[in-house]
Amino acid sequence: MAFVPASPEDEARPAEPAEVAAAAPKWRGVRFGLSARLLWLTIAFVMLAEVLIFLPSVANFRKNWLMERLAAAQIASLAAQAAPNDAVPERLAQQLLQKAMVHSLAVRRGPVRVLVLQTAVPGMVQAHYDLEEANWLTLIGDALYAFISERDRLIHVIGHPDLSDDTVEIVMTETPLKTAIYNYALNILFLSIAISLFSATLVYLTLNWFLVRPVSRLTWNIVRFRENPEDATRVIQPSGRSDEIGVAQEELAAMQNELIAMLRQKSRLAALGLAVSKINHDLRNMLASAQLISDRLSTSTDPTVQKFAPKLISSLDRAIALAGETLTYGRADEAPPQRHRFLLRPLIDEVGESFGLPGDSRIKWVTDVGPALEIDADRNQLYRILTNLVRNAMQVLESAADLPKPVITVAARQDGDNLLISVADNGPGVPPRARANLFQAFQGSVRVGGTGLGLAISAELARAHGGSLWLDDSAPGATFCLKFPNPERPLSDSAAQNGNHGRGILAFSRSKH
Repeated sequence: MAFVPASPEDEARPAEPAEVAAAAPKWRGVRFGLSARLLWLTIAFVMLAEVLIFLPSVANFRKNWLMERLAAAQIASLAAQAAPNDAVPERLAQQLLQKAMVHSLAVRRGPVRVLVLQTAVPGMVQAHYDLEEANWLTLIGDALYAFISERDRLIHVIGHPDLSDDTVEIVMTETPLKTAIYNYALNILFLSIAISLFSATLVYLTLNWFLVRPVSRLTWNIVRFRENPEDATRVIQPSGRSDEIGVAQEELAAMQNELIAMLRQKSRLAALGLAVSKINHDLRNMLASAQLISDRLSTSTDPTVQKFAPKLISSLDRAIALAGETLTYGRADEAPPQRHRFLLRPLIDEVGESFGLPGDSRIKWVTDVGPALEIDADRNQLYRILTNLVRNAMQVLESAADLPKPVITVAARQDGDNLLISVADNGPGVPPRARANLFQAFQGSVRVGGTGLGLAISAELARAHGGSLWLDDSAPGATFCLKFPNPERPLSDSAAQNGNHGRGILAFSRSKH
């Protein structure tokens, strides 16, 4: 028999104002939302960009301002050199120096340095700046230091204006330069603030329209939908956008619709379960009366009665068992498995005997299980699983009247730390309509009129053991495979006795009412 080697992997509409107000209490703690963060971050980033622009611009402003002073001083030196005999009247010299805003003026032609004009210097020179040798980092540092330097500081400046090839040296008070730099910085500050506000407003409005508002709409819809997930009017209406926001809206709408359908189904099933539990109580009493009558029929010597009485008794037993399973499934979760090690072959033989398969049944019973194969599981729960699988196989084969040699085969083997069990039949297989919900109660029945409770209960018991139950699609007929975690270790005498002594615990018996 082909055995399955392993288990597969486990498989907006806009919110109305009243609705928004109803959801508002959920968001009282949100005091610094996406919109506020976006606005302040945009302003901060624009201001940072302005600061990075401000440093080289203020350095360039200072350099140009000093170059203007050097050019004015050079013009003053040319005027002084035009005087007869280079004798410049003192009043004219003061006017020229005052116009150039310097205290002294010297010109250097090659190696010769000539002091052209000079007035009373109010103190000692405190700093020297050579504009010809300074790089941009030096210029930026000198410009920043001008903001914090002492007032009325005397500085010595050397530069080369474009009016001639002479190098001009001046001594001046730094106060006019500091005033000019302060005014320039204030202008840059006000301009930066205006640009930041304007840019931040544009970026904020754009991102708020295309990003923040759709995200907020998703958020409000999730809050509203959570308050009443069964209200279909609260499902978001996708805007039809083709970007990630549009995909999120469509997926959210699909999820909400699926959840609404699932909740409605659960509600109907809950109501149905309550009705079934009431009907089931009376039905079991009726079946008990019918069972008593069938017991009397079994003692009849009439050949016709003897022919049909076993089938009637078997049908009553199955009806009673099904009623019991229905109530069991509707109650709380199954009890945790009480695991112990026992021999698997006696349990499988017991399952076959409970259906009369090894005898004169039309269905052939084949077992491929080693006599020494052990399993660590809850014996009662494993019996229930195998009984459900074998019963399903029998019902399928009994309904296939044209099948010449119906066979049910149970096989098991150890695979590493797992034990694999398969229950296979050579019937027509599982219909495609039943495969999608195969292990769901009231949805996965493989035959007409079935409830699917057997497979649902079996899958639940398998998961409780840490295992799994699945259908092998590649095998002919229907082959259900069961995997149980089963680390190999020696079987104790007490476990072997428990394994054999437990025979018949879950065999079908008549319920007494």
